[in-house]
Amino acid sequence: MKKNIGKVTVRGRNLDDIMPVIAKHGLQIVEENPDVIITHGGDGALLGAEREFPGIPKFPIRDERTAPLCPDHGGYDKMIQLLVSGKLKTTELIKLEGRFKDRRLQAINDIFVHNGDPVSAIRYRVWIDGRPYGEEIVGDGVGVATVHGSTAYYRSITHSIFKIGIGLAFSNSTELTNHLVLPDSSSIRIVITRGPAILVADNNPDKIELAKDDVVEIAKTTEKLVLYGQEVFMCPKCRKLRHPKD
Repeated sequence: MKKNIGKVTVRGRNLDDIMPVIAKHGLQIVEENPDVIITHGGDGALLGAEREFPGIPKFPIRDERTAPLCPDHGGYDKMIQLLVSGKLKTTELIKLEGRFKDRRLQAINDIFVHNGDPVSAIRYRVWIDGRPYGEEIVGDGVGVATVHGSTAYYRSITHSIFKIGIGLAFSNSTELTNHLVLPDSSSIRIVITRGPAILVADNNPDKIELAKDDVVEIAKTTEKLVLYGQEVFMCPKCRKLRHPKD
């Protein structure tokens, strides 16, 4: 990391736990024009911070109350020191965008078209790079995931993850429909043939309502998420640690 870090904005939960450590290392906590956004918590805190501050590098730190760091990475003091000293690796993650008419939703993990009525399936058709994929599909929904998001909802649907490209997952289809891993340059078109349906992205509370004949386009954007310390945040040993329940 070549850029000097002096000003940070902090987002997440239990912020009183980490604020004194940040100040101890001489970082200025600001609400405007930060060098880095520090998120304290889990994936949700990171996703929310990227929506609020797109384009500004993020440094995610796990909340030690619920997800302590493994001995390889230590506690808050060591993590902030790594940031200040410039010893953290920088990673760029792709972002997806779902488009319906003039509305846009962006995602780091995934974008899905879901059934708007939980007791009724939707019907839809899928095109990949302009070519139809199968026939009309009946199910709870369909979505596109990034590599980062493949360990989240995509994994729960497909029981798999992937390391390159983007993933296309079909939720509870009435007929066997193969999940796909595609080049990340692919464009996905989804046409609703029976609704109601909704378009959602990550944990964004905003959603777009869809009806019969509505068309959604999903593809990678030119924007990226710059992430410091992904190797720590995604460390398998850290992610397995949990405090015992009372």
